[in-house]
Amino acid sequence: MATNFSGPVVSTNGFTGDVTGNVTASYLVLTPIATASLPAAAAGNEGHVYLINDNGVGNDEYALVVSTGSAWVTADGNALD
Repeated sequence: MATNFSGPVVSTNGFTGDVTGNVTASYLVLTPIATASLPAAAAGNEGHVYLINDNGVGNDEYALVVSTGSAWVTADGNALD
């Protein structure tokens, strides 16, 4: 069951589930995951953004990745290794 709100909504403890629509914020907090935990890139997740913590190749580095609908690419458009 969905609840619709109008006007600004403030949470002091985050949100559970997907937050959709236009989101305006000073910053986003993303929980980092390993590349192996990414879902398969598919049309249903095109445009989804994840923060990975192993830089795609097991390095202890962070990278933003975006689903093109058929592959995961880094935020600058390079293929994820």
